[in-house]
Amino acid sequence: MIWNKKIECASREEIKELQLVKLQKTIKNVFDNVPYYSKKYTEYEIYPEDIETLKDIEKLPFTTKDDLRESYPFGMFAVDRKKIIEVHSSSGTTGKPVVSGYTSKDIENWGEVIARGLTMMGADDEDIIQNTHGYGLFTGGFGVHYGSHKIGATIIPISTGQSRRQIEIMKDFGTSIMIFTPSYGMYLAELAEEENVDFNNLNLKAIGFGAEIWTDEMRKSIEKRFKAPAYNIYGLTELMGPGVAVECKIQEGLHLQEDFFYPEIIDSESGNTLNEGTEGELVLTNLEREGMPLIRFRTKDITTISYAECECGRNTARIERITGRSDDMIKVKGVAVFPSQIEKALLKIDNIEPHYQIIVTRPHLMDEIEVKVEASQNLFSDDVKEMINIKQKIEDYIFNEIGLRVKVSLVSPKSIPRSEGKAVRVIDKRNLH
Repeated sequence: MIWNKKIECASREEIKELQLVKLQKTIKNVFDNVPYYSKKYTEYEIYPEDIETLKDIEKLPFTTKDDLRESYPFGMFAVDRKKIIEVHSSSGTTGKPVVSGYTSKDIENWGEVIARGLTMMGADDEDIIQNTHGYGLFTGGFGVHYGSHKIGATIIPISTGQSRRQIEIMKDFGTSIMIFTPSYGMYLAELAEEENVDFNNLNLKAIGFGAEIWTDEMRKSIEKRFKAPAYNIYGLTELMGPGVAVECKIQEGLHLQEDFFYPEIIDSESGNTLNEGTEGELVLTNLEREGMPLIRFRTKDITTISYAECECGRNTARIERITGRSDDMIKVKGVAVFPSQIEKALLKIDNIEPHYQIIVTRPHLMDEIEVKVEASQNLFSDDVKEMINIKQKIEDYIFNEIGLRVKVSLVSPKSIPRSEGKAVRVIDKRNLH
């Protein structure tokens, strides 16, 4: 089933025509109503009438998270604050938090894009959706909530935490769709195994997951444990929240909601736009947002884009799963390392658990990486020789992925702290400032 065939199955020409009309309207709106954009575009001597084609968007400067912080809290709103019925915010761990404002129409649109995504996963009004994403200033839980209402499904707004209760509710309520972060999903699977839960006997038919970088190996592990297919959900607070792009049943890229977001892929260093199929940083522009439309927002997420028709029948552009972030890259001995590369190596090996931490230090003027990995209960109880062999195997696999030798430490089961939200994978102890 396709939720909105008129849009999702439109031709590429129809999509581009619609995008241009919406883009021109949005640029005029922000120029007239957002002081930041009016000032910035005037400085660049670019005006709304200069945007005659979609490619003309490249004339406009990028918007960054720093720009949003400087406008804290409501400086980026394009409407009177009285029309903002809901606000969400980032944590602000690296500075002022980013605030995102929504009008009634924005909330309706958010529900629409999530409704499309849930339908891609096979959801309908017969489903019971257990939403473990947080309800609060974070956008995580709310998008799925609004989308569930839109398709008529039953939503269980359990939020994060109460982990053993999550398992109990999954069994008692007959949950058919689970929503979680990959790391929290693995933790729930671990608890379910402790309680001898057989997922073959449950009603679970699909999983929606996101908010973290993950690998194909992680997906396979989740699907194997939960006995259900797992579909990627992508989003970010600045643009709207979860639902910007979602995977369909083909699982070959996430369908971007192109009537709401205009995508570009750029070179993170030069800022130049890259061709289809070339990996780079995703840049997004709101095309239909009243409260806080953003133009050319640099997401820092690394991906590629394809405009080929999908086997599912949709024609909307697809982005590949996010393989890293241009700002969470670790540079060690001059080599760019992404946590996802190390995870990919770890998940190829038996007898270890998918819980790890990467610790970067600089003890004697030289960078060193230590990867702490949980051993399985069987391995930890086995002889020392087998543990040494596994440790060497992990080091070799990681070397093949990143080209650097790292120190691997096998630690006891459940010794690495668990997270009910986004897992903390990297601890950088170098004093780089």
